[in-house]
Amino acid sequence: MPATAWQIRGQCRDVDQPSAALVADLKDRGLLDETLVIWGGEFGRTVYSQGALTATNYGRDHHGRCFTLWMAGGGIKPGISYGETDDYGYNVVKDGVHVHDFQATVLQCLGIDHERLTYRFQGRDFRLTDVHGKVVKGILA
Repeated sequence: MPATAWQIRGQCRDVDQPSAALVADLKDRGLLDETLVIWGGEFGRTVYSQGALTATNYGRDHHGRCFTLWMAGGGIKPGISYGETDDYGYNVVKDGVHVHDFQATVLQCLGIDHERLTYRFQGRDFRLTDVHGKVVKGILA
């Protein structure tokens, strides 16, 4: 087993415990309703590897199609999972969220209407959420 697989338990503990403590502390102090907490990595991970399959190269390649993040407080519905991938974690099969939709939803939680950020340049409308972003209402409280 590669060193990274052995380290994952400790790495999860390093992140999970302080993250849970932050959310619990915000809730205890009555601040969670007005504080938006977002936790995510830079990309998703696959369950397979590129190249030769060996005893030390068997998964965790970068994955641009599917990734996980979590959100708490600030208008987010608690205790839900939103979206699904196939059994291999490769393709979105239900309730995919595009980055423009995610950004529109975060801005909504911050009290900003993402469509009001639109500006016209050289005959085209531009905004942070492009012209496609839609608020993901299924995750809002």
